[in-house]
Amino acid sequence: MNQKLDPKELKVLADILALVLEDQPGQSANALEAIKKRAKKNGTTGGALKNLFTNIANNPPTQSRASSTQSRKANNSEDLLKARSQISNLTQSINQLDASLRNLRRQNEALRSELLLTQRSRAEMQASLSAAAEKFPFRNIIILVALLCGLFCGIAGALVITNLTSTAHLPDNTIYLH
Repeated sequence: MNQKLDPKELKVLADILALVLEDQPGQSANALEAIKKRAKKNGTTGGALKNLFTNIANNPPTQSRASSTQSRKANNSEDLLKARSQISNLTQSINQLDASLRNLRRQNEALRSELLLTQRSRAEMQASLSAAAEKFPFRNIIILVALLCGLFCGIAGALVITNLTSTAHLPDNTIYLH
């Protein structure tokens, strides 16, 4: 036999051999066929099977079934404790994430309502500005006309003051007498 048999494979083989010894002829024939197929698949000969059973009979496993079941139970209980610990840790982290998600949703809703209020106040301000602009549609033209009138009035006032305060300069006519 080239390779060592897996313990699970050995158990399946033992189950099949137990079926061979059954009183019902259909089951025992099927079991023999299954043994032949497995032996062919694994490249096992009849002599190798005989040697395997001889070795098992001469060298029984060192662990008894009771100690192996106790060790499996101990491993299972340790695994169970680890799994429970992991589950509690995961549950706690899920609860924390759920709480933070709820807080973020509340903050999101608060920011949305604040945004809506800001947008409404902006729209109201634009409406009031456009209403004020519509009240005086020619406001820019009126301001321009007022500036031009003020400029012309300033020029005219400066000329009037200059004429009133200055004395007339009379030319010297003595030049013409010669």
